[in-house]
Amino acid sequence: MRRFLIGEQTFDEDAPELPARLEHAYAQKLRPLCRCKEPPLPMYIARFDGLPVVKRMPLSGRDHDPACPSYEPPYELSGLGSLIGNAIQIDGNGKAALKLDFPMTKRGAPNTPASSTAAEPALRNETRKLSLRAVLHYLWEAGELTEWRSSWTGKRGWGRVRSSLMNAASQMTARGAPLSDILFVPEVFHQEEREGIATRRAAALAPAHTFSPGPRKLMMTVAEVKEFTASRGGQKIVIRHLPFCFIIEERTWNRFSARYETELELWRSSDDFHLIMIATFGISGAGIASIEEIAMMVVNENWIPFESIHELRLLERLSRLKRKSVKGLRFNLSREHPVVSVTLQEQRPAPVAMFIVPPGAGEDYEKILAEMIEARREITAWIWRVARGEMPRLP
Repeated sequence: MRRFLIGEQTFDEDAPELPARLEHAYAQKLRPLCRCKEPPLPMYIARFDGLPVVKRMPLSGRDHDPACPSYEPPYELSGLGSLIGNAIQIDGNGKAALKLDFPMTKRGAPNTPASSTAAEPALRNETRKLSLRAVLHYLWEAGELTEWRSSWTGKRGWGRVRSSLMNAASQMTARGAPLSDILFVPEVFHQEEREGIATRRAAALAPAHTFSPGPRKLMMTVAEVKEFTASRGGQKIVIRHLPFCFIIEERTWNRFSARYETELELWRSSDDFHLIMIATFGISGAGIASIEEIAMMVVNENWIPFESIHELRLLERLSRLKRKSVKGLRFNLSREHPVVSVTLQEQRPAPVAMFIVPPGAGEDYEKILAEMIEARREITAWIWRVARGEMPRLP
């Protein structure tokens, strides 16, 4: 159980007076401190379902005691490691400044190809800036949506996912402005609240509207895809909880569908899976929302990302355990580079890093994997080489 220092008082995580004290601290912009170590570590207060919740600061999980619920695995085992200090810079207040490898302004009319519409930079293992996919992965990780334990079954829906993403974005900046100012994540639609939802949606989307000639400001959206349908000169992307579609022009669609063929194949294989879209977009004077650049990932019924059926099988096995598992993400790294699939941080006597070696992995892949394991000797490695047979016994 965590213990928090707020002002000069210490509170247990389950103390009945803690919520009221957090409300007061939130109003005063006072940070709680986690007492798992000395000196205590700064945290921040977020809101879930209207209630204050203490969250760890971005990329601070490795600084907590391994026995603390706020501890997280070393980011060197995932695609995040090469981005810290380059594409992601953390200041003294825990704010993460993101360097983006895609534009947030657009010249010309909607749907005209931008000068930066080359292949997704994730293919280059770029470390100086974040690809669109890497921003999605970072939001998912910072929002603690990569974490799971069996006691959470049935408690994570789109409403909680949205809250986690927006709270994570509130701790980030991009191009010198808060990321939360340009990030649109649809609210869960409730018929009885439709007027209030419509008012908040209109206010959130206002910066994306084009009213004058010259460069157009773009926004970013993270949303769940419901379906794709053909349209004149492109595709319509139907989004859950939204009353309108996003339009994507033919060339962008063709490039996207080729780049994310695996994700689309996985999503279409089961109704239990969710397809998550991140995209930059603008809204024309006619009110049409047009996508400029887009990336995707598939998540399971618990909203945990996965990139192969083998990884899905591992997640299914782990989802029934009471202990927490943490999914690793690749960010800018290509599929030819190994990353940790899952970390069991509560395993004793040492945390376990679980790796899945795909069929066809060559000597270079195995060499990089061996170097990653050697660099983190305090963590036990579990490896499933798919080409050699069934999943090994879990730790």
